[in-house]
Amino acid sequence: MDLFSLQTLLVVFVSLRLYFYFSKKQKPTTIKPGFTSYPVVGTLPEFLKNRHRFLEWTTQVLSHSPHNTAVFRRPGKIHGIITANPLNIEYMLKTNFENYPKGDRFISLLEDFLGRGIFNSDGELWKLQRKTASFEFNTKSLRNFVMDIIKEETQNRLIPQLVRVADLDQIVDMQDVLERFAFDNVCKLAFNIDPGCLGGDATAGKEFMQAFEDAATLSAGRFMYALPHLWKLKKALNIGSEKQLKESISTVHSFADKIIRSRMEAKQESAADLLSRFIGNESDESNSPEFLRDIVISFILAGRDTTSSALSWLFWLLGSRPDVKVNILEELKAIRTRNGKNIGDPYSFEELREMQYLQAVISEAMRLYPPVAVDSKECLKDDVLPDGTFVAKGWFVSYNTYAMGRMESIWGEDCRKFKPERWLENGMCRQESPFRYPVFHAGPRICLGMNMAFIQMKSIAAVVLERFDMNVLEKDTCPDYVLSLTLRMKGGLRVKLRERSLDVI
Repeated sequence: MDLFSLQTLLVVFVSLRLYFYFSKKQKPTTIKPGFTSYPVVGTLPEFLKNRHRFLEWTTQVLSHSPHNTAVFRRPGKIHGIITANPLNIEYMLKTNFENYPKGDRFISLLEDFLGRGIFNSDGELWKLQRKTASFEFNTKSLRNFVMDIIKEETQNRLIPQLVRVADLDQIVDMQDVLERFAFDNVCKLAFNIDPGCLGGDATAGKEFMQAFEDAATLSAGRFMYALPHLWKLKKALNIGSEKQLKESISTVHSFADKIIRSRMEAKQESAADLLSRFIGNESDESNSPEFLRDIVISFILAGRDTTSSALSWLFWLLGSRPDVKVNILEELKAIRTRNGKNIGDPYSFEELREMQYLQAVISEAMRLYPPVAVDSKECLKDDVLPDGTFVAKGWFVSYNTYAMGRMESIWGEDCRKFKPERWLENGMCRQESPFRYPVFHAGPRICLGMNMAFIQMKSIAAVVLERFDMNVLEKDTCPDYVLSLTLRMKGGLRVKLRERSLDVI
């Protein structure tokens, strides 16, 4: 056992001893109703006891806190607010946006992996990336490019892969399939390269994907240290998880650098892929290889991990709701009949927009299992949130999207129930306030790829559900999750598939 493992065990031991001492000898000192705080160690004992189930723990605390907001404090100057209150979220993400940037702590913890990409930057650097991306994401040419890629990948790779699995009567990890599909998809869209990862013939792609997952998980793990700065010490000595993180990031950077070199050598300024648009944009003053590498990694994180996470949880939820699957299939059949389409024909953009019930189903799945479960900002100046909670300069303010989907104050007594109908009004999927439903963030930093994500998710879900009867093997047991930058299932999603007869769909 290395020195730092012993130190961690010592911290845990001392904290637990203090926890039991104070819980027996005296009443806890509570700063505000919510997280239990003890003298000296603050919420550390409770944090160590519950960090493996962080989302459930914080959801429980916030649901019993006035205004669904609680103060969190532990040694190492980790002091802040966790909230599931829509008024606070609107204030932080929109009304007083300038006072709540990502902040130095958040950026430093993820900088080795994400650099200063759009998800990990503030100020002028963020504005520069946002401006370029905002223009490109709103072009019709990009939408058409997205549709072409999804059609090609679905028809030539996803469906044949699933047909083979069904014919062999094999158990398949659907999360893995979706991640590989999304990886191929985002590489074509963002970089105009084809790693061929879904076809199973790309060793480099598989190596990169594993390194990317490890880098994301280990980077997120820095937020969960008992001693907040221990990771810096481990990094300096290149040991333990920080050594593994360094190796994973090296693989990720090598892959990203190779992409950049190929696109810059091609000098195709009019190319449709997103990276070429950044390279060819004359208004960009920061086209260094490091800057472009950060953009590449941000695109992969946004395009691969989020949609695959959302679809994995969607298919798990549908495993125990055959009634919802029937409703989806009826909607798809009506759209095909109305537009004179045969089974197997790809859906057009207009037909995807007609899938209102499917959009409601996907929205409801993400309400309960948001791809990004928690996001955090830093307070620049002393402030008071709309619910009356004081926030000091330098405190973090996190909003818990996972908990928000489980707040009776927002969604009613049936908030924990998977109920797509809550989204429907007169047959249309209604728009919800992004401050009540911040799955795609909100305010000036709202996700630019939201519409693109729905195009992809609806395309995949429609084709898979239409062509295959999916049997989720552990449909009655909620999968554990990995505490990473996105809400991935621990151990994947094991399913068996049976191909439907096309003439009876």
